[in-house]
Amino acid sequence: MVFSASRRRHNSYTLAPLILISVNLLLFLTFFIWPAIIGLAYSFTSYTGVGDAPWVGLENYQELIGDADFYAALLRTLIYTGCVVPLMVVMSLGIAYLLVSPYAKGKPIARVIFFLPWLISPIIAGVIWRWLFGENFGLVNFVITELGGEPVSWQSNGDLSLMIVVIVATWAGTAFNMLLFVAALKNVPVSYYEAADLDGAGAWQKFRSITLPAIAPTTFIVVLLSTLHAMKEYTYFVAVNDGGPGTENNLIVQYIYETGFKRAQIGYASAASFVLLLILVIVAVLQLIASRRKGS
Repeated sequence: MVFSASRRRHNSYTLAPLILISVNLLLFLTFFIWPAIIGLAYSFTSYTGVGDAPWVGLENYQELIGDADFYAALLRTLIYTGCVVPLMVVMSLGIAYLLVSPYAKGKPIARVIFFLPWLISPIIAGVIWRWLFGENFGLVNFVITELGGEPVSWQSNGDLSLMIVVIVATWAGTAFNMLLFVAALKNVPVSYYEAADLDGAGAWQKFRSITLPAIAPTTFIVVLLSTLHAMKEYTYFVAVNDGGPGTENNLIVQYIYETGFKRAQIGYASAASFVLLLILVIVAVLQLIASRRKGS
């Protein structure tokens, strides 16, 4: 009888978690795994979105290797990621450090203000910044001309247009990362700082030798998530400059979208999607290896 009761408890402990995760697992399989399998199959075909999907093997991938537009979009994606991720990490960590400082005043109000950008829809945020930096109707150019200056070509200059999106993405993405850093900073033992004060350490020494090592796992997560999100960015570019001027600021996701849906080359776009997936996996693995080496 004791064995039977123990077995029933063991079964309940095994079945309960499976039942609880079954819905999430079903949704994950339905909306992530199954579409990924279909996309992988399409990448070996010349499917156009309607009709049959003729098998072409590795032809899409071979064509992708020589596609100059694909490399241009990939390069612009890497430039954008290299700009926005460091800015986002520095801004979010700096704001979080101020919010946990015992000398800062009005911290509850500041938390709400700094978190507001995260609550705004990316499309709405993009439209707001497009209105601010429009060449013919933007508020910034209006102020510049009122002060006697010449209007700046925010939209027709590719580098300036990219800079605006970097600013928008940093402004919008800092809020979530700020919350992660606030939680990490609050978990740093106060005794470490007290010991450093007794040794006569300054603010910068404490930040470099205590704070940064203590929040290293959170920093890794912030950098990893920010990098993956930046390399998949689509909304802000569409809302702010629509990838312009021309296609100069088309990132890899925009390239995939236009190839698949505007040119009806679903098979070719699927191949580009899996190349992007491979790049993201490599980036994640490299960051994981670098984090473990630092930890050791």
